[in-house]
Amino acid sequence: MRIPIPPVRLGDDIVALAGEYAQGVRTPVEPRDAATVLLLRPGAGSGPEVYLLRRQLTMGFAAGMAVFPGGGVDVRDADLPDSCWAGPSAGEWARRLGVDESRARALVAAAVRETFEESGVLLAGASPDSVVGDVSGAEWEADRVALESRSLSLTEMLTRRGLVLRTDLLAPWAAWTTPIFEPKRFATWFFVARLPEGQVTRDVSSESSSVDWLAVSDAVAQVEAGELAMMPPTYLNCLEVASLGTEDEVLAAAAERVLTMFTPSVTEVDGGHILSMMPLHANLIAGRSRA
Repeated sequence: MRIPIPPVRLGDDIVALAGEYAQGVRTPVEPRDAATVLLLRPGAGSGPEVYLLRRQLTMGFAAGMAVFPGGGVDVRDADLPDSCWAGPSAGEWARRLGVDESRARALVAAAVRETFEESGVLLAGASPDSVVGDVSGAEWEADRVALESRSLSLTEMLTRRGLVLRTDLLAPWAAWTTPIFEPKRFATWFFVARLPEGQVTRDVSSESSSVDWLAVSDAVAQVEAGELAMMPPTYLNCLEVASLGTEDEVLAAAAERVLTMFTPSVTEVDGGHILSMMPLHANLIAGRSRA
């Protein structure tokens, strides 16, 4: 399956449907909060590698797409206590994510939980300046499966194991909401994180058919060649990471970010219609077109 890379030309039927939502004739679906993580490690070349999962073709959203580890917020994520929290405060995260403190706490917790569920990587430690090592053993796997099934909360797992969530190992990257005319919508906050030393990713997600580490530049090239399918936000975030250089440069850029939620809208251009993009992404696309 191939999804056209931005800017995506829209058919008249989509333009008309979007117009009905914009005019209030139809009511948009309320988006569900979600968090996803660009998990990075050094690559063989100048840029980093990113961990990608290819979603099962049977999935109801983004079927067959290459995605980052992530998913919807569990209502219990917001209940993570300060005793399980290390790094920037929930108030600081609220400022940088553009939300209130309860929502910020839930999003950061969801990012860590979903990364563990879908890659076997846990951004937590026994103290605010340590990170757990190998988490691939049978007891860890039992906890991961219990988190995935929602029979265990992140708070329960961290408390029982005497761990704190290392929020300082995450950095905010982007925030996107699905366009108003889509039947299934998410408000998704993207984070970046470095693969912790001593941990390895594992093919454990029940929602993916395969997983892979890819150089971010190779992922972009494969999408453009029609060899890899990505939703536009995934492709554009990969494109931006690829433009920055090394893993350290990406994380340095993220360290200064304060996010504003972006919702693509239908925009008229050159006698047709496209989905809008952030100016930065539009400039990156234009640069690749010229090249």
